[in-house]
Amino acid sequence: MVNKRNKDIHQDEVEITTEDLEITEPDLETIEAREKDVSHSLREKLKACEAEKRNILEETQRGKADFLNARRRLEEERKRDKERATISHVEELIPLCDSFEVAMANKDQWEKVDTMWRKGIEGIFAQLNNLLSSYQIKVLNPEGEPFNPHLHEAISTTPVTDSKDHDKVVTVVQRGYSLNRADGTLELIRPARVVIGVHETN
Repeated sequence: MVNKRNKDIHQDEVEITTEDLEITEPDLETIEAREKDVSHSLREKLKACEAEKRNILEETQRGKADFLNARRRLEEERKRDKERATISHVEELIPLCDSFEVAMANKDQWEKVDTMWRKGIEGIFAQLNNLLSSYQIKVLNPEGEPFNPHLHEAISTTPVTDSKDHDKVVTVVQRGYSLNRADGTLELIRPARVVIGVHETN
C-alpha cells in the first residue's frame, strides 16, 4: 500500500508498505511443468540440429563422391585422349616402317649393299623402332605362333608337312602393331597380315 503524506506543496513523500501484498511461490507442479516444457523444447531443437547435421554430412559426402567421380572420369578421358593421339601418330609412322622392312626383306641383296650405307639405314630403322617402343607400341611378328584371329589377318594358306605347323603362322607378310595400355590390355592398331600353314591328312 502506498501512503502519500503532503509535507509540502512542492514535495511528495512516498512510503511503500507490505500490507495487503501476498508473495506467492509457484507450486512444485508448475515448476515441473515448466521444466518439462523447456526440456521438450530443447530435445526438439536437438533433434532438428541432428537432422540438419545429417543432411549436411550427406550432402557433403555426395558432393565429395561427385567430385571424385568427375576427377576419375576426367583422368580416364585424358588417358584415352593421349592413347588416341599416340595411335594417330603411330598410324602415320607405320608406312615408314613397312618401307624399311620391304627394303631389307631380300637378305641376299641387302648384304651386297655398301656396308657403311647399310649400317646407317639399319641404325635409322632401329631408332624408329625405339621411338615406337617409347610409345608403348608392340610390334606383332607372329611367325611360328598359332594363328590368332584377334591379332592376325590371314591372307592365304599354304600346305605344311608337319602336323605341328597346322594352323600356325608360316609367313608374316606385314607386321602388325598394338598399343600396350597401362592396365596391361592391348589395343590393336593394325593386325599382322600372315600366311597360315594347313596340314592335310590323306
